[in-house]
Amino acid sequence: MLQKTRGIALSYIRYRETSIIARVYTEEFGLQSYIVNSVRTARSKNNKIALFQPLTLLDMVVYNKHDRELHRLSEIKTSHPFQSLPFEVSKSTIAMFVTEMLNKVLKEEASSPILFRFLVDSVLFLEEARTNYENFHLTFLLKLSFFLGFGPESAREFESQLRENSYPFLPDDEMDAALNSMLRQPYGTAIRISRSARNELLDALVAYYQIHIDSIGEVKSLPVLREVLG
Repeated sequence: MLQKTRGIALSYIRYRETSIIARVYTEEFGLQSYIVNSVRTARSKNNKIALFQPLTLLDMVVYNKHDRELHRLSEIKTSHPFQSLPFEVSKSTIAMFVTEMLNKVLKEEASSPILFRFLVDSVLFLEEARTNYENFHLTFLLKLSFFLGFGPESAREFESQLRENSYPFLPDDEMDAALNSMLRQPYGTAIRISRSARNELLDALVAYYQIHIDSIGEVKSLPVLREVLG
């Protein structure tokens, strides 16, 4: 049965000689995997494989069958062509990290329109921001944690949970203020935090996710993110 849905591209792997299997978080069906044929050839029209780059916002018509793990696409296009996110090193590095984390925490389950709307709004902010996005990945993880059911109410609660799980996190007053601001303020809020403190908080946030989600494991994009943004 053909159905329309919006989606957010997360990742893809090669499949056979010319095709891919793409993972997409959809508004209507949650996390889904789609076989996309004939996109890895010189004759592929319109460079369709670019539609599956990290965080691309999609409009799709899909063949959806509840008893299948792999689905097929009938039509696909981007709903918001990117002008900066894939082309600016800092933004593309953030996108790589965000998609890796989403691939780890999102499950094949019923859709969540509220979560989908949050993700779309987050992607659009990152695409359109010209300043004050250097803390986006930190703020994103904090805000996403509420949708996943373990969001901390304050910096003190965040620190307490880490200490209870033997993670050595001892922030100073500046980091406490930055954490509380990220929890309570929207994206784009100017937040004072040093490069070293940003790295320390990033590691603490990944550890916080690992405490709550056993399957997180190693986050391979972390070294690049630390180097580019800190």
